[in-house]
Amino acid sequence: MGRVTVKRPVLRIVDGETRRRPDTLAAEEPLEIRVDGRSLAVTMRTPGHDVELAHGFLLTEGVIGDREDISTARYCDSLDDQGRNTYNVLDVALAPGVAPPDDSVERRFYTTSSCGVCGKASLDAVRTKTRFAPGDDPVTLTPLVLATLPDTLRAAQAVFDSTGGLHGAGLFRADGTLLVAREDVGRHNAVDKVLGHALLNGDVPATGTVLMVSGRASFELTQKAVMAGVPVLAAVSAPSSLAVEMARESGMTLVGFLRGSSMNVYAGTHRIVTEDAPLVGG
Repeated sequence: MGRVTVKRPVLRIVDGETRRRPDTLAAEEPLEIRVDGRSLAVTMRTPGHDVELAHGFLLTEGVIGDREDISTARYCDSLDDQGRNTYNVLDVALAPGVAPPDDSVERRFYTTSSCGVCGKASLDAVRTKTRFAPGDDPVTLTPLVLATLPDTLRAAQAVFDSTGGLHGAGLFRADGTLLVAREDVGRHNAVDKVLGHALLNGDVPATGTVLMVSGRASFELTQKAVMAGVPVLAAVSAPSSLAVEMARESGMTLVGFLRGSSMNVYAGTHRIVTEDAPLVGG
């Protein structure tokens, strides 16, 4: 398995003084995801939890909806110049009767760690229909609980402490209990790993949960949460306008700028309970 971190030499300059030393960097390597031997996507990711990543990716693309929809996942056809497996190609075999990805899902192009899988032909193609409607989830939570989530997620990011270069995502219960946290150079990969973990544990739809992300709430991350039936998405930074639109359409609660005791609730305010009463409005 590829390493999560690598050492590289660096020239350190502080107050005009220079010193050479090794620096710890977050590893970034390509992962090709194949379905039944057919290439579906290539993403730049931090090695590790690749099976979770593939399950989460296929879940959030609408290819699968249950862990039983995949029969096997194995590394293959990825050798270095010395004949060693690089573990950078993962082939997923769908269970009998599970339909392969259709043309609206198939992406035969490179995807970056920063933006994820982009460039679908139309917005309608991106708005994948979810099997799990988060709008029906009755869960509620308090601002006090929400305020604890960023620090809890940050404390779970062990690799970030040594590199400073990884995004984090965590799935929480409504009482603030952390269920799983994952790190990756790609924010979308971190979310796919978290949701893939939930799927493999039989926890999809992810009812009664909060998905916390360390960066901004993009449309793609919001769609991923919707596809897994997550009722609440929270981010330390801003959401995009399209993310807010999707959250409102799907009945999801979307929280941005979650920093300390302050936050903005952009959608689904009925789930946020303050002073023994839920908020009103969208």
